[in-house]
Amino acid sequence: MIWLANVKIPIGPQHPALKEPENFTITLDGEKVVDADIRIGYTHRGIEKLIETRNYIQNLYLIERICGICSFTHTQNYVQNVETILNIQIPRRAEYIRTLFLELERLHSHLLWMGVAGHEIGFDTLFMYTWQDRELVQDILEFISGNRVNYAMNTIGGVRRDISEDQKKKILETMIYLEKRAAYYKEVAVNEKTILARCQGVGILKPEIALKLSAVGPTARASGVDVDIRRDDPHAAYADTPFQVITTDTCDVFGRFVVRVLELFESINIIRHLMNNLPTGEIKAKAPRKVPEGEAISHTEAPRGEDIHYLRSNGTDKPERYKVRTPTMANLLSISEMLKGTYLADVPIIVAGIDPCMGCMDRVLVLKEGKENQPGYLLDWEHLRRYGIQWYAEKGGRIQ
Repeated sequence: MIWLANVKIPIGPQHPALKEPENFTITLDGEKVVDADIRIGYTHRGIEKLIETRNYIQNLYLIERICGICSFTHTQNYVQNVETILNIQIPRRAEYIRTLFLELERLHSHLLWMGVAGHEIGFDTLFMYTWQDRELVQDILEFISGNRVNYAMNTIGGVRRDISEDQKKKILETMIYLEKRAAYYKEVAVNEKTILARCQGVGILKPEIALKLSAVGPTARASGVDVDIRRDDPHAAYADTPFQVITTDTCDVFGRFVVRVLELFESINIIRHLMNNLPTGEIKAKAPRKVPEGEAISHTEAPRGEDIHYLRSNGTDKPERYKVRTPTMANLLSISEMLKGTYLADVPIIVAGIDPCMGCMDRVLVLKEGKENQPGYLLDWEHLRRYGIQWYAEKGGRIQ
């Protein structure tokens, strides 16, 4: 029998376990993972640069498409930045409606993640159940906004659409049903043998490492890090809304599952509070087309964790600079740490455990002109093609 030590296995950029293309080069000693190298840049869309070429209203539609799951969260950061520079006050009713959409989006995202996690460990029944319940959340979003994914609700100064009494009634009725389903998923999370066998003790991330690597969201809270932007730096109507920050101390994929399940209950309670205390009044304040020169930073608690947006304006109708730091980018470093010491078969659920969105966090490196084979050399298309062939041959084409 021949034993090969330190075998390198490429997972991605195209792989059945990855819903979006990225590359994870896994170094194995037998079946144990000893190291993991992450290569990003396969789905970069240049949105930050495109934002500089469009006016502030047009950018609402562009920023909403940074992520299909957190579309409202990204526009929330954007409008908060613009409104900060404009120094305009948002009507309280608009803040409540914004918070409603943020929490509906959290329900939508967590139910989607639970289904994907079940699929990654071969528990497709859970996938079917959670995605069926996710449809109810999307039905509400469509009932209010007319859209199921990109809602086009946010605008500078408030929101575009109001909440009617019939819509409020439907929302509250749906929360009753979803609370019963969340109770079922809580029971499944702590008792289902498939989840316990595949998630407990898998993908360990200690609290000190989570802090060192700047983990955010459920990934950090499952490692006992008590952090939540909704409480720590309230935005929208969160300062008026009572809720608990959910944490666990298991530091594994199981804890990340439990945190998301328990957050379903908190989101449901927040939505009930918002609907039962929805203020009267306007839903939008008037805002000028041109934004004065200035800078602003906004952050929100997206379903995956802290989402940060930076805006610099120059007094025209277009931003001078825009920068986005998504929660997946913050959690990406933690994956390398969580993979070490695990088995190859656990790689898919560990990667899925942070609920990654590759398209919204991807980045590219721009090289400036220089001498060939030296840092800064600008590759033409033919050189780039040959370099790609050589790189993949070295990384994934043979055992090293």
